This record gives sequence, C-alpha cells and structure tokens, in this order.
Amino acid sequence: MYHSPSSSILCHSPRVTVIGAGRVGSTLAQRIAEKNLADVVLLDIVEGIPQGLALDLMEARGLELHHRKIIGTNNYADTTGSEIVVITAGFPRKPGMSRDDLLRTNAKIVVEAAKKAIAHSPDAIFIVVTNPLDVMTYLAWQATGLPRARIMGMAGVLDSARFETFIAMELGVLPGDVKAMVMGSHGDLMVPLPRYATVNGIPITQLLDAATIERLIERTRNGGAEIVELMHTGGAFFAPASATCVMVESILLNQSRLLPVAAYLQGEYGLNDVFIGVPCRLGCGGIAEVLELSLTEEETQALHLSAESVRRNIDKAQEILTNVSK
Repeated sequence: MYHSPSSSILCHSPRVTVIGAGRVGSTLAQRIAEKNLADVVLLDIVEGIPQGLALDLMEARGLELHHRKIIGTNNYADTTGSEIVVITAGFPRKPGMSRDDLLRTNAKIVVEAAKKAIAHSPDAIFIVVTNPLDVMTYLAWQATGLPRARIMGMAGVLDSARFETFIAMELGVLPGDVKAMVMGSHGDLMVPLPRYATVNGIPITQLLDAATIERLIERTRNGGAEIVELMHTGGAFFAPASATCVMVESILLNQSRLLPVAAYLQGEYGLNDVFIGVPCRLGCGGIAEVLELSLTEEETQALHLSAESVRRNIDKAQEILTNVSK
C-alpha cells in the first residue's frame, strides 16, 4: 500500500478557545467553525452544556460543508495551544441594568478565566467580550501580563455595525455600502463619528440632517439596551458573535483590517493606562497599529469623558477584587 512521504506528519490546524458557552459564545463557535477558520474549544463551568453544544455543531458539519473540530469541555487543559482565546463568560444584562452594573458579578469570573487560559496558551491573543467590556479587558490584561498587542476588547466593531445598520435603515440603502466608525467605551458614552460615516464614500452629513444623525447616534448608544428591553430574558448575541468573528478572522488570516477595538493606550489620543475603543490594524500578531484619527476638540473631549468613566469603573472593579481576596 502506498503512503505519501508526509503521511506520518500531523498538520496543524489553528485553535480558538471560546470561554463561556452562553448565547454569544456558542454562536461565535458556530461562526468560526462554519467559516472554516479554526478548530474550536468551547469551555464552560456547567457540565454537559459545552459538550452537548459541541456535539450538536459537529453533527452539522456535513450539512454546512466544513471539517473543523468543535470540542466541548469543562477542563482548561483541553484549551492548550490556542492561537486565540475569547472570553465571553459572565452574566448578561437584564432589563434596567447598565453594563456597569455587571462589574461586581463579572470581574472575578473574567480574571479567573484569563489566568487559567494563559497558563495553557501562553502565546495566545486574547479577545474579551464580557461586559462591562473596557473594564473587563483591563482586568484580563492585568491578570495575564500580556503585551498590549495581544489583548483587546470587542466593542467598536459591534457599535459601528449598529450605527451602520441604523443609517442603512434610515436611508433605505444596502447595509454593505455603509461604513462607520464608533470610538470610546462600550456604553452610554461611546463616541460615534458622523464625519467618518459614509455611504459609498459620501459622508452621511451630506445625506441626513443634524437632528436625524443625532437620533441615530442615540439609538446606537442604546443599541444593546434596546434589545435587552425587547427580549426581557437576555441580550444581543448574533451581532456580538459576528463582530467578534470578524476580529478572529482578521487575526488568523493576517488580513490587517482596520477595525475599532478596545486597546490599551500609552499616550495615543492623550490617554494613558486605559482600554478604550480606537481604530486598530489587526493581523497575525494581534494589534499591529493603533491609528490616531484627526479629531475635533469636541470629539476629543467626548473620548476623554468616555475614558474617565472607564477609569472610574476600573478603580471600582479593582476594589471589588481586593475585597473578595481578603
């Protein structure tokens, strides 16, 4: 029987670990696998849930025409050697809750997940999705000791997609023709930039009046809360999973896409020691570059106000963690 010379060599497939098998995590696992980007390890503390979801996704492989492995587990050892670790674990928002209300419940979860994951995948790039996102990314960065290129939060991609959606709905145009940029924190103080929002290159400031643009900005800022209020029993997960998958894809395929993500700043935009949403190029090493846009004085003030809010919540979260450890 003929054997090719390479038959005994195991080819390496990239591995992405998704921590948290809730709606966002499980949908992200589906997106990554069905785009044939990587094998996926879906981890959760609840026994049986990630295993069942993984088996369900595996049974769809022939129908979706991909060959990626999906592993469900409760053991961090199964995540060993991951190229990317995505943290979605934590409690979702309920009606009436802000993202900041989740500080107390989610801080400990994210820190523990980050420490366990980095122990098994020391070379991984980390993406944090758990809310309040900017604060949780900072805590994960502290817990892992990673260089800033290899840890980021998923926020601006989602917020920009929401802004683009509302612009497209307002104008009745193809969503893919709309491009927008949202900076700042993933919360009420996010900073959508109408000057950088276009429809096939035409600024929306030439297509919509100021009052309409402001209405769309407010809807973008409340985009997550609007879904929470409608659903009552949970929050958004399809769009957050898609936004995270875009980041994963740009990193794994070294696409060098320019995307707004929560990055650690060291002087950019006049900000230091804070994770905040800014446009970055994402490639195989993580954040290849933080792009500094030319902002007006008003936009700069809004970004700094957003960063100050994140900093206050970082201080709160660190205080909570200190009290828990006593």
